[in-house]
Amino acid sequence: MTEQVIYQPKDYKSPQLVRWCPGCGDFGVLNSLHKAMAELNVAPHNIAVISGIGCSSRLPYYMNTYGFHTIHGRACAIATGVKVANPELSVWVSTGDGDCLAIGGNHFIHAVRRNVDINILLMNNKIYGLTKGQYSPTSARGFISKSSPFGTVEDPFRPAELTMGARGRFFTRTIDSDVKNSPEIMTAAAKHKGTSVVEVVLNCVIFNDGINKEITAKENRPDKTIFLKHGEKMLYGKDNTKGIVQDGFKLKAVTIGEDGYTLEHILVHNSKEEDPTLHLKLALMDGNELPVALGVIRDVEAPVYDQEVEAQIEEVKAKKPARTLKDFLMSGDVWEIK
Repeated sequence: MTEQVIYQPKDYKSPQLVRWCPGCGDFGVLNSLHKAMAELNVAPHNIAVISGIGCSSRLPYYMNTYGFHTIHGRACAIATGVKVANPELSVWVSTGDGDCLAIGGNHFIHAVRRNVDINILLMNNKIYGLTKGQYSPTSARGFISKSSPFGTVEDPFRPAELTMGARGRFFTRTIDSDVKNSPEIMTAAAKHKGTSVVEVVLNCVIFNDGINKEITAKENRPDKTIFLKHGEKMLYGKDNTKGIVQDGFKLKAVTIGEDGYTLEHILVHNSKEEDPTLHLKLALMDGNELPVALGVIRDVEAPVYDQEVEAQIEEVKAKKPARTLKDFLMSGDVWEIK
């Protein structure tokens, strides 16, 4: 009888020197991913981490797993091929808002649409960091950068909106510095069968420092964010005195005990609901009138692409006897040259 090996976070760490800028949010993501993998207890040789191009895409070098540093925007396409070729692998994609949502946008939405069983870590710092500070697809309208010195004249992609528009079944959000909750969120993503999208609210200390401080600063976080858990009331604030209620077709933030609102009025989070309407409303809360939603927002089961492909192959093989390539080439109409 083979004794089960219990893995520790260090077992997933590469001996490579980590080459990110001091203070970069990517360090927090890497640390949380090591912890999540230890919690999942999947052998390192059964994991593949795929990336494109960008600061976040250096992550495979720092993993003691299989890895593939691919080309710009193509991580989801390569990861799809890896998973279909070897469904037993746990496949992760490490990508950024530029790599994933600009040149890689088409690959991203189709991976989500197909529901391939991969886990996409989308690190969103709203800037191109590796190429030195140009605005990205998630930069806000009016954002001033090296490539938009007078402010952008574009509206940004919102990853949650794009994911659910592509019929995404799993979407969650965390903060780079939240090393307490991030491993739990990544573990939930890995356990979901199908494409899981983990948006990481990330800080670029060099080119976009403090872009998220309104929600990430310790003094702001209790009132500016809400951590959602399936089956629990949508409560937030320092002492959980605030909550989210339904107000017609909209959501509304209230204080319990004021204006007639009681705990009974507060919505209960249901991440399993197939209709994405409420999930999208929650995911698009922006920290102004409503807090930014963290945690697992959507987690719905659906047919999984790689499993469906594998089942289809077995079905076809059962109907037709296995043949060699020569048999296939010589089948049907053939000509003999004399």
